[in-house]
Amino acid sequence: MAIAFPITLPSTGGERSVRWTMLDAVGVGESPYTFSQEVFEHAGKRWGIEVQLAPMKRADAEEWVAALASLRGRRGTFEFADVLGATGRGALSGTPLVKGAGQSGGTILIDGCGVSVTDWVKKGDWIQIGTELHKSLVDASSNGLGEVTLELWPGPRTAPADDAPVTVASCKGIFRLGGNERGYDVGLAQIFGLEFSGVEAL
Repeated sequence: MAIAFPITLPSTGGERSVRWTMLDAVGVGESPYTFSQEVFEHAGKRWGIEVQLAPMKRADAEEWVAALASLRGRRGTFEFADVLGATGRGALSGTPLVKGAGQSGGTILIDGCGVSVTDWVKKGDWIQIGTELHKSLVDASSNGLGEVTLELWPGPRTAPADDAPVTVASCKGIFRLGGNERGYDVGLAQIFGLEFSGVEAL
């Protein structure tokens, strides 16, 4: 059976640590004489991850080894989520949907969030629109129409459709490996150590 991307990583074992990185494509030109600066923000923004898995026995480790091998280096993609951030700090109630097509940038209006909900979303809560992961930059409450204005990093790369679903729990993004090489360590007690890195697949 052919492997379909993005793959779902094994549920066996677990993550010892995950480092999330946020990259903005910002150019800065600086005068060598006055040190005055010119700054230009390009559109590029993406997530990166560095994952270290907890030590595991061979039965669990081979599931991970096979999954990472199946990616064929940077060719394939995989789903990845912040396990500890699966539930947000805000109320995140209702059935939120994008309100209005053609919205661009980091500000997105949504509705279906419940009427006048205080702190509907909190800073740092994950928001997923389509397959893209975003972080809320502000605390925001819903108004009397059940609408919330989201301030997100990164903003959606393409304008979402009207009534596109907005996921607020167990959000996940699509990543590819950070490089073509991957490996693992095997200890004398048959304890396996694995780690890998990834960047958002754009």
